[in-house]
Amino acid sequence: MLLELDQDNLAEVVAQNKTVVVQYSASWCGNCRIMKPKFKKEASLRDEFTFVLADAEKFPESRKLAQVDNLPTFALFTDGELKGQVQTNKYDVLKSFIEENS
Repeated sequence: MLLELDQDNLAEVVAQNKTVVVQYSASWCGNCRIMKPKFKKEASLRDEFTFVLADAEKFPESRKLAQVDNLPTFALFTDGELKGQVQTNKYDVLKSFIEENS
């Protein structure tokens, strides 16, 4: 499942789903735009996870859940807890990150 946040409610999404993978991005971030279709591709391959696109500029409370300080940042939550995060613009790194932390 792929969700794009339209309100600052990532904490609710994380609490309601077993494993959540988040791409934190911003409209001005070129690397974020590069990674978005790759993130969507990964979401289409993994039905067991919830994938979320979160605008780090619009949703500061959601950003705080992973203490994001660089974009794009990818974070993985399991059972409501942050398991890890990575900043990257490479698909292979994203894929490995998900496999290692899930």
